[in-house]
Amino acid sequence: MKPTRITNGRIIDPANHRDETADLWFSGGKITAPQPDSDFDTIDAAGLVVTPGLIDIHVHLREPGQSHKETIASATRAAAAGGFTSVVAMPNTNPAADSAATISWIKEKAERTACVNVFPTGAITKGLKGEELAPYGALFHAGVVALTDDGHCVQNHEVMRRAVEYAKMFGLPVMDHCQDYSLVGDGIMHEGEWSLRLGLPGWPRAGEEIIVARNILLAELLDSPIHCQHISSAGSVRLLREARARGVKISGEACPHHIALTDASLAAFDSDFKMNPPLRTEADIDALVEGIADGTLTILCSDHAPHAAYEKEVEIDHAPFGITGLETQFAIFHDILVHKRRAIGLPRLIALYTSEPAALLKLDRGTLAEGAPADITLIDPALDWTFDKNQSQSLSKNTPFHGHTWRGRTVRTIVGGKTVWEK
Repeated sequence: MKPTRITNGRIIDPANHRDETADLWFSGGKITAPQPDSDFDTIDAAGLVVTPGLIDIHVHLREPGQSHKETIASATRAAAAGGFTSVVAMPNTNPAADSAATISWIKEKAERTACVNVFPTGAITKGLKGEELAPYGALFHAGVVALTDDGHCVQNHEVMRRAVEYAKMFGLPVMDHCQDYSLVGDGIMHEGEWSLRLGLPGWPRAGEEIIVARNILLAELLDSPIHCQHISSAGSVRLLREARARGVKISGEACPHHIALTDASLAAFDSDFKMNPPLRTEADIDALVEGIADGTLTILCSDHAPHAAYEKEVEIDHAPFGITGLETQFAIFHDILVHKRRAIGLPRLIALYTSEPAALLKLDRGTLAEGAPADITLIDPALDWTFDKNQSQSLSKNTPFHGHTWRGRTVRTIVGGKTVWEK
């Protein structure tokens, strides 16, 4: 393949503190020095932003075992359409990703069918049951980048302590789905005015915050990182802010639906608004936005959770939690955080999707430095567009954002020097 020059674009590379209009060159799947004396191709990026390939650290690919919802091939096509060159796969598959054999299967399937990079996580406990630790040594050597029981939460604090201790031996971060089952019970939605109005079982903020507090105490005790997944509560943001100010190795992430929608969205009993953790209130949204702006929440992600139509088209009590999000998340965050609220600038938004997740999981991605993989995302920050779920690359269409319009969209996704999606 000939060298390629991307010209006239605004290059934003937070890992290298770079924000300038300049040319970017790549060849042989790597970012290179300029090669003007060679025969090269040109991509004109006038009016566009050129960034390291975006990374989503919280994606449910559903394979193995749930290919009626999604496949590695379809999910990675959706990721590419959203501007993501790397996704981190959650372990709540069937069988769960709690063995080297399952991790090897995922990696081999991804190598054959995925159009973006797939980084698997391993389960904290066998079968995601929260009882017996999975074989971390075998998972590490199989190539996992983190440990999590996402979709489930380890309730036994002693088990969680030992998990963090053993994970530390292998340099693996632990990511936790923060949910106290004894408090959440059969909760369907946020516990508050709207759960009372609708007569639906409530899910109190404390059901998340107690586990966040547990994780802070363990991270401090063991001096080892714990990452709190899909934070939704103002109280959780406050706890994380105070702990991080003390130097505790604790971090958190935010999902687009938790800053775009409130619990009032469930007034029509539409299961596409049923998610875990649940949509909360405007006060929680304000706290999440503030947490993103002040650096308390350091990563943005989708929690892409596809479900087949027949699974969602039932009574809301029986419908599964979760929505798709790979194709819409960047636009939602850009529109709300950068365009409307002006809580952060575009360079910080790019960092939350590139250098920050790469640092947490020790990935060789998220940078445009010479020699780095040529994973590149081109973004049109001024483009207004409307999402049509019927045009989605995902197998499942369980989204609350059909027909919504936002400003800002990725228009080209390059993985290893190859264009895998273009608007």
